[in-house]
Amino acid sequence: MSHISEGADIRNPIAAGARLGLAEPSLASVGDYIALMKPRVMSLVVFTALVGLAVAPGSLHPVTGFTALLCIAVGAGAAGALNMWYDADIDAVMTRTARRPVPMGRVQPGEALAFGLTLASFAVVVLGLLVNVLAAALLAFTIFFYVAVYTMWLKRSTPQNIVIGGAAGAFPPMIGWAAVTGSLSLEPVLLFMIIFFWTPPHFWALALYRTEDYARAGIPMLPVVAGDASTRRHILLYTLILVPIGIAPWPLGFAGALYGITAIVSGTIMLALACQVLRERRPAERASRHLFAFSILYLFLLFAVLLVERGWGGLLARWAA
Repeated sequence: MSHISEGADIRNPIAAGARLGLAEPSLASVGDYIALMKPRVMSLVVFTALVGLAVAPGSLHPVTGFTALLCIAVGAGAAGALNMWYDADIDAVMTRTARRPVPMGRVQPGEALAFGLTLASFAVVVLGLLVNVLAAALLAFTIFFYVAVYTMWLKRSTPQNIVIGGAAGAFPPMIGWAAVTGSLSLEPVLLFMIIFFWTPPHFWALALYRTEDYARAGIPMLPVVAGDASTRRHILLYTLILVPIGIAPWPLGFAGALYGITAIVSGTIMLALACQVLRERRPAERASRHLFAFSILYLFLLFAVLLVERGWGGLLARWAA
């Protein structure tokens, strides 16, 4: 627990933002504003939302589908910008985030806040007007959850930040599904659960070899407050839950044999890597890095195969009709 009291003062991030030069003229470029939107995270959000949209039953005009994906992307970018606005104080002391636009002073905190709020308002309103209210409500809740619940509360207060906060990243397939159907069912909830249980082992693997960075910033990530051994056990536990959930769309009839084989093989590899992480001891961090890298491939494979097997053909046929 002693690590939590060291590093940045995280009690008043808004005041910290003011110390970064709220009144100074902007030095931001277009690239800085793109960086605020966290394009890597945005790409994953759009991809999983596309899968939810593609596998959903019913018809959707291609322009409406494009509008839905655009709004989801803009909403994800808004959440990223608001996250960088609020977290500027801790970003400044972490090696991984110190070169982000706000701590570097290229984008002022007030500019990041205004940019994020503008994007969020645009995304939610347009999605509600041009697609449907349920999809817009889910997008609004996702942005709220990521910014207010995860960024402002959980991230700085509990080692379970990633577990609960991971729900924000799991909503996009549900938003995509709702954009087509105007409702929800078991299938998008299952896609939500795959991402939800994938998030802890994915981020805790990263945290294992970034522990000092998180400790310096005062973020109570699980390795900082509970130690490496506990984190490794938690990674294995969540992976044991994730793998059968990842396979579940096949026996439930939501996916075919190709998906089932992919889920079994990639899940077995994921579990094997989690076991390696459990046996690994610092300072050797190879297994943690391998699990973090493979976890990205694992999620991509599941959703990509589902898109090819269930969604892509149907989506093209639906738009051609």
